[in-house]
Amino acid sequence: MSVIKKALSLPGELYANRKLIWSLAKNDFKTKYAGSYLGIIWAFIQPIVTILVYWFVFQVGLKATPREVSGGVEIPFVLWMIAALVPWFFFSEAWGTATNALIEYAYLVKKVVFKISILPVIKLLSALFVHVTFVGLIIVIYCCYGHFPDLYYLQLLYYSFCMFVLVLGLSYISSAIVVFFRDLSQIINIILQVGMWMTPIMWDLETMEISPVIKNVFKLNPMYYITSGYRNVFIYKTNFWDYPRQTIYFWAFTLVVFGLGAFIFKRLKIHFADVL
Repeated sequence: MSVIKKALSLPGELYANRKLIWSLAKNDFKTKYAGSYLGIIWAFIQPIVTILVYWFVFQVGLKATPREVSGGVEIPFVLWMIAALVPWFFFSEAWGTATNALIEYAYLVKKVVFKISILPVIKLLSALFVHVTFVGLIIVIYCCYGHFPDLYYLQLLYYSFCMFVLVLGLSYISSAIVVFFRDLSQIINIILQVGMWMTPIMWDLETMEISPVIKNVFKLNPMYYITSGYRNVFIYKTNFWDYPRQTIYFWAFTLVVFGLGAFIFKRLKIHFADVL
């Protein structure tokens, strides 16, 4: 029961401090690139360059063939790729930065009256600003190729929410543990590097000639649900309720992670100020 109480009390804390969270998130986003000539433009340069590099390698260099959607309709590889790559950018940036939120804001952690549970959320919202911009960029690119927005695009709100809750749960776990075990941030960086290639972003799981058992193992990755969802919105035009088993699994996994994260964070937070 104590685990459930700790998990349920956390959303209440976040809602009660929503104005402070929003204010600190905007300030975090602005100050991250303060002092540089290009400012917040740097937040977009690296992902754009990454997309261009992958486009050149796969479509120009390796001559990646267009992906068939349905009825013989084909879509350029670059469109197929970026639909899954952009949500991964958010996941990677948000989890990586939120892990070190308590260390970065150590001066706030030491304040007795400050609700330190909001610090990981601040990092997630800061990353979300960039993600929203990139989703808008994807929509513009798709329009240039003749694929215009429709009602399926409303599901972007759902999948973004799914990803936010997942990363928040993971961040509560990692940000609490990294205070005592600083090497965890480097381990997570490695996990994210490997995870990008273990998630079907550059390759199509459904068309690969591998065992169904191995395919199901890959689908246990919760980011498979997210990246596939973005592709379903932009390309395949299906709804999330068309995949009930994947949806149930994702939310079961995510809620367990969030509950575990809330418990670990609440359990360890009394020691944060002493260690930092």
